Amino acid sequence: MRHATKIAAVVAAAALGLAACGSDTPDATPGANGTGTGAPAGEPIKVGLAYDVGGRGDQSFNDAAAAGLDKAKAELGVEGQEATATSGEPESAREERLEQLIDAGYDNIVAVGFAYAKSVGIVAKANPEVKFAIVDDASPDSAGPNVQQITFAENEGSFLVGAAAALKSTSNVIGFVGGVETDLIKKFEAGYVMGAKQVKPDIDIKIQYLTQVPDFSGFNSVDKGKAAADGMYQAGADVVYHAAGGSGGGVFQAAKAANKMAIGVDSDQALTADAAVRDVIITSMIKKVDVGVFEFIKSVSDDTFTAGNKVFDLKAGGVDYSTTGGKIDDIKGQLDEFKQKIISGEIKVPTAP
Repeated sequence: MRHATKIAAVVAAAALGLAACGSDTPDATPGANGTGTGAPAGEPIKVGLAYDVGGRGDQSFNDAAAAGLDKAKAELGVEGQEATATSGEPESAREERLEQLIDAGYDNIVAVGFAYAKSVGIVAKANPEVKFAIVDDASPDSAGPNVQQITFAENEGSFLVGAAAALKSTSNVIGFVGGVETDLIKKFEAGYVMGAKQVKPDIDIKIQYLTQVPDFSGFNSVDKGKAAADGMYQAGADVVYHAAGGSGGGVFQAAKAANKMAIGVDSDQALTADAAVRDVIITSMIKKVDVGVFEFIKSVSDDTFTAGNKVFDLKAGGVDYSTTGGKIDDIKGQLDEFKQKIISGEIKVPTAP
């Protein structure tokens, strides 16, 4: 499924916003038997990273993936190139983006987000010599002998911040803002609701999704996030958790304006959000996308790549909650008790509401 000429591909790639991110660190070498990287001895491994809507700089999901690539550049000497999806683009644009990265010589591809599932399946089949990783999808659409599916137990991490929300709430009303109503984001909702109700069975939980498939703008609309959270705070909520990517910035703005609390997602957003709103973030559900991305790249470097679904759950350290700012220090012991019960299997967290 390659383009007619490499020159045309690279020109088109530039038009779609591919950004070279080469490393000045020493070149990495192939794995022990020389078959794992697709790069000749003495040359750096080349990794193409295709972001979801929002891209590097979203202070959340995409930035976590970027951190994994940055670590690989620093520690493994890889060369990276990045490209970003746009709101409302057709499936063909995602396929084209992946092909352009490959045609530019990046033969290890990371697709960030479940929206790439069909495209990864198609492009991976057409390019069997290229290794792929897709974040947040384990469906048959993306599966293949050269595809590693990186998924997380978002429901388990969300349980912990749901418990935190209930423990910190004095109004007995909390909220959840989902970016796009999909099965993945419903995992966040399911865990959050269970965690909160484990603490306070009668707690009132306001739930709102910003957009519906195929409109993925809910992951990159500060205005939509702010409007949803504003409504929840006005309805009595004193804590709102978002799983909405870049739209979460609006949730934090609403919390700041209302003098209420908010919970971040994916990254420790008390460190990554705009400085003006960090003080309203009491915790974040950390989803270690950076670890998944780095481990994929390292497996290519080590020649230990395996296809199939690789799950990063609470037990594996793939999800957790943050304590930056000390705002939940008083309840940390209770949260850690819940954490151990989930790890032991005493508490089983659902994946759907």
